[in-house]
Amino acid sequence: MTSLVLVASGLVAWGALGPGESKRPLEIEVPAGTAVATDPTGAALALQELRRAIETNDAERARSVAAATPTAQVLLESLVTNAAAARIVDVSLRYIDEQGSIGEDGTWTAAVAVEWRYDGFDVSPASTETVVGFVVEADEVRISQIGADSLRTPLWMAGPFAVSRTDSTLVLSADAARLGQYARLAGRAVRVVSQVLTDWDERLVVEVARDQTGLERALDVEPGYYRQIAAVTGSADGSVSEVSAVHVYVNPEVFAGLGMVGREVVLAHEATHVAGDGPTSRAPTWLVEGFADYVALRDTDLPRSRTAAQIRQRIAVEGVPDELPKSADFDIRGPHLGAVYESAWLVCETLATLRGGDAVRRLYVNVSQGASLESQLEEIFGIQEAELTALWRDVLQDL
Repeated sequence: MTSLVLVASGLVAWGALGPGESKRPLEIEVPAGTAVATDPTGAALALQELRRAIETNDAERARSVAAATPTAQVLLESLVTNAAAARIVDVSLRYIDEQGSIGEDGTWTAAVAVEWRYDGFDVSPASTETVVGFVVEADEVRISQIGADSLRTPLWMAGPFAVSRTDSTLVLSADAARLGQYARLAGRAVRVVSQVLTDWDERLVVEVARDQTGLERALDVEPGYYRQIAAVTGSADGSVSEVSAVHVYVNPEVFAGLGMVGREVVLAHEATHVAGDGPTSRAPTWLVEGFADYVALRDTDLPRSRTAAQIRQRIAVEGVPDELPKSADFDIRGPHLGAVYESAWLVCETLATLRGGDAVRRLYVNVSQGASLESQLEEIFGIQEAELTALWRDVLQDL
């Protein structure tokens, strides 16, 4: 387990000071005219104590560095219980710098560097920055809040979570009542994906925020960004590499509006991205998203009147598109997002009709790893992209 990079002398907190500069706490005047001060060294020590509480599964120790409010007490205790249940390791908390002005009540917020890893699921720790609130009580710095609309707020640090863990799935849900459902869906998604991508390591992490705001804070996007999205796959810290901790994040407000089959398809789609290294794929977006839907829908008995309803409606108004979907068409704030996804799925369905599902899998894997789309279409299917487009347009015309 990585040790926390903080020392009692406050070297980290004050490391940015030049020679001869004062190491006194920063003093800021508040409207009342009373001089108050932030205490970076005390804040760093509070973070160190919290990290040790998480490491030793000591909820009482965590409460001892929480501000004297029920909200802060519950929050810090939840970090310990969340970490223990989810087996979060390699935790690091490092004070960086103040954010904004000091409050009239003496509270202040600061950017804090956070690292963590889900043991058994993540290859390497995620590393990001989050907002932490501090206040001085009884001459000691206490932690008053974690998270804000700026920077990321890791879901395990946002409040109490219920956890389900198996050999192949790790599910964290802010809604304990729905944990069982999410866990069953995650387990099913692993089985569905493994029928096609047989060589992935079957490790799926699903995180469910309390609401859409919690999701958006976890992924550091603007409010409303995911209002059309039931779930999204991405790294816990925004990095894109082969060792990034890639998880599925559920938007509970949209997800709850789906029927059970819809929920199954969504989770299987996102699990395909995890298994197929979707965030790092070099394939065009239509193939990345179309393949994920192909895997998720292949064993369902849903008719095309449902699975292609939105693209059919769009064609009725605008006609059959002339070219395969472009990356820009997948803007999640776009007005026809559902139709675009359906059209991408139908490209993969068209390919499967020509050479079967294993050929579609080979195309996705090879192009994702860097082979050119044109070469793989020729080698696996014996066609060029123009011919694929024509065949796909015929499918759309027949909807």
